[in-house]
Amino acid sequence: MTDTVNWICPTCNVPVTTHFCAHCGEEPLAPRDLTLRGLGEKLLHALTSIDARTMRSAWKLLRHPGELTLTWTRGVRKAYVAPFQLFLIANVLFFGVQWLTSENIFSSSLDSHLHHQDWSDLAQSLLARRLEATHTTLEQYEPTFDRAVVLNAKSLILLMTIPFALILPLAFFRERRPFMTHVAFSLHLYSFLLLLFCVALLLARFSDLLGFGGLDVPRVDNALSTANFAACTVYIYLASGPVYGASGKLRAAKAFLLALTVATIVLGYRFVLLLITLYTT
Repeated sequence: MTDTVNWICPTCNVPVTTHFCAHCGEEPLAPRDLTLRGLGEKLLHALTSIDARTMRSAWKLLRHPGELTLTWTRGVRKAYVAPFQLFLIANVLFFGVQWLTSENIFSSSLDSHLHHQDWSDLAQSLLARRLEATHTTLEQYEPTFDRAVVLNAKSLILLMTIPFALILPLAFFRERRPFMTHVAFSLHLYSFLLLLFCVALLLARFSDLLGFGGLDVPRVDNALSTANFAACTVYIYLASGPVYGASGKLRAAKAFLLALTVATIVLGYRFVLLLITLYTT
């Protein structure tokens, strides 16, 4: 194609003398675009471009905490995957690993809610009322609940990012960042956590294969939970520097308290899943 082109934009139906339409971004159709080879080249370019952006985003997310959020708030869009898209990719990967390992972090079974959670007494009371209202037995209801809670955990996982994004302006109120900065920070943090949970699931599965038990064993669950909490604290500490300019002892204190907030939100999410699943099945 020469430096000067003359074509009619098929979308805007106006003459264009550049390689792209200034109104809609359309580009002129080349004869090769209508061939199988041309289609294959477009498909290959799209796939490799997405993969490259995803890998670049994941690397920056893990290697340089906070830099991806800072880059996004500065307007850099082409080189990296958007925060919400990265979160969805991490979500798909997490539930894929959860399926492969048969270990659960969010989608606790009904038996777990009834006997192994801090709210087990309340869960038993709520379940008894629900079974009485629906005239159903525990044996009939349990498989339905266990299937539904897995689907709910996948579809509602975004809910965890919302309260954390609302807390960030309070934690860093002096910095006066735009609210979308807090949203991006929250999405990036939970993307990191989902990847961290993937590692935890694999370790739990490996522990189970070695005979030490999986997440259903308290000592394994406690060890991995402690490691996850420590990693989350360190990540928030490192990320809050580039994004919010945090420093000193106050930075460490905020990182610890925000990590506690994340842990509380995760536990709260499990309980919310219990309520949603219980009253929608």
